[in-house]
Amino acid sequence: MNILVTGSEGYIGTRMVAWLLAHGHKASGLDTGFYRDGTLYLDPLEAPNAPATRFKDLRAVTPADFEGFDAVVHLAELSNDPLGQNRPEITFKINHEGSLRIARAAREAGVRRFVYASSCSVYGVGTGDFLDETSPVNPQTAYAHCKVNVERDVMPMAAPEFCVTFMRNATAYGPSPRMRFDIVLNDLSALAWTQKKIAMVSDGSPWRPIVHIEDICESVRCALEAPVAAVNGQIFNVGSTAENYRVREIAAIVAEAFPGCVVTAGPPSADNRSYRVSFAKIENQLPGFKTRWTAARGAAELRDLFERIEFDAATHAWRAFTRLKQLKYLQRTGQIDDDLYWRGR
Repeated sequence: MNILVTGSEGYIGTRMVAWLLAHGHKASGLDTGFYRDGTLYLDPLEAPNAPATRFKDLRAVTPADFEGFDAVVHLAELSNDPLGQNRPEITFKINHEGSLRIARAAREAGVRRFVYASSCSVYGVGTGDFLDETSPVNPQTAYAHCKVNVERDVMPMAAPEFCVTFMRNATAYGPSPRMRFDIVLNDLSALAWTQKKIAMVSDGSPWRPIVHIEDICESVRCALEAPVAAVNGQIFNVGSTAENYRVREIAAIVAEAFPGCVVTAGPPSADNRSYRVSFAKIENQLPGFKTRWTAARGAAELRDLFERIEFDAATHAWRAFTRLKQLKYLQRTGQIDDDLYWRGR
């Protein structure tokens, strides 16, 4: 297929494009370019196949931007809860209204498949039971509310000529050239390497499902290649049921992978988000899909990467690896305005 990946310069997007290229597809990108000055490492396996990328705000796309593509993988949104809460009204403009604009433009341009990166954060506060795709959603943040809204509003677009699939990703982890250290396992691993300690600010009791970035990429590939009848109008939780952990358990797994790391806990948190998720549907119903990674393997992979690239505390703190820090820097230096539009020269 000829695939357009929105958010192709982001944490998942850089790996997604490379993954699709490696599996025989043609892939190119569309991105606003907020995070281009953050590169943790260079991957020589990706460089020879670097795709063409158009830099454009998703709030300005038109059907012409999607002409000639067989599929769109839509990743480009303001990602994660703290970033969304910083300016909730802009989050809704970009993540909800902007995503609808992309879906409608893609459909009008004749794109046949649309895969949307949703999130398990839509479950918000769970009951203690394992939640599946039929469970009520309970979003707690602007970011999660937008995911729910996009699913609700794009679902009716599903048709034989416009196959729509929603991938509710667990919290991602794993290496990427456009690295993020504002997600749990990545950040804990960076602390373990640079400080030899993980000082949690809470007791680590909330539940989180986590999933490796390569398993996310593979789920999208499988959704794109599956028969339309198997995925059209379907929601899939993306991850493995065995990879639900309390945050303190993730910290212990990371500490095990980084010898000499000490873990300490704090008081219970006021953050009430906690949920365990069932991934039985994707395990049983998405043709060809199977997760390959565990938290323990992922932490060991990051340890090996940090050693190889001589990772240090200054790199961990670099603004471009934390989404909210980077956007505040771009605003503070007058490169983007308060509504997150590029100012130009």
